[in-house]
Amino acid sequence: MARAKIYITPKVGLLDPQGKAIAEALIALGFQGVREVRVGKYLEVDLDAAGTRADALIDDMCRKLLSNTVIESYRYEIES
Repeated sequence: MARAKIYITPKVGLLDPQGKAIAEALIALGFQGVREVRVGKYLEVDLDAAGTRADALIDDMCRKLLSNTVIESYRYEIES
């Protein structure tokens, strides 16, 4: 059994309105030095697979459903 930790974020250079709103709110609350906030998704998926099979499954899931590869980037870590 393996657990995948998946991180999905907007691609660099694309507008992130939610991140911008959070950055502006942090600055308004007095947090100095906030330059940019990027908002994404975090998922954990437990699999009955390991090694290269788990890696292939997670990559396929990310490309087909979990992320919009046109506007989002993803990365993942698999723990056995």
